[in-house]
Amino acid sequence: MSARRAALLAALLLAAAPARAADEMHVMVKNGIGRAVVVELHGETKIWPGGDQLYMFEKGERKSFPIDCREGEKICYGAWLYGDDRVSWGVGPENDRDCEDCCFSCVDATIHVIELKP
Repeated sequence: MSARRAALLAALLLAAAPARAADEMHVMVKNGIGRAVVVELHGETKIWPGGDQLYMFEKGERKSFPIDCREGEKICYGAWLYGDDRVSWGVGPENDRDCEDCCFSCVDATIHVIELKP
């Protein structure tokens, strides 16, 4: 078989393979800061919620939301006071800060809890 035919066959096989669906997990944020905060998640190739939007949590609020991610993908959170990004947690508003315990792996059908504390 010629190299050209082999490449064409490989391309056809790849095109016929079903696309792998994204895994879905939930993230729960508990805001224990005492003021409203905003949160953004940073994956390896994606940001949640994306599109210049942020998740907002009022003082004491806790809620969860789904994210579609790849199994094993590293995800880090950035959180900061609503209206004041100089006070932040995790990787911060620009995803450029070092952090301890602010990253987790995507695991399908699970819930990861983020507890924000002063």
